[in-house]
Amino acid sequence: MKAMLNDTVLAEAPESDLIRIEGNWYFPPASVSASVLVSSPTAYTCSWKGECSYYTVTTDGNELADRAWAYLTPTPSAIERVGSDFSGYVAFWKEVRVSD
Repeated sequence: MKAMLNDTVLAEAPESDLIRIEGNWYFPPASVSASVLVSSPTAYTCSWKGECSYYTVTTDGNELADRAWAYLTPTPSAIERVGSDFSGYVAFWKEVRVSD
């Protein structure tokens, strides 16, 4: 599976390595191109997943604020609910196309 913004690959991993939560594909941290993500100051806490870290996606000189996010330390109950440890896995907002 690939996460793409225009012609830029943001992340790539086999579907079996991804985790699907609430309709979003979460990519393993090692599969994400670190050069396209910049930490954002935006703060959010999900009632069941825990504290969320947002990232600005930067490609070809364009910046899309808060279009990627990760739960660096999800709650133990969230890991149990999802059935997999998704610590640090990265998901992308709608402008990013995820396909196989």
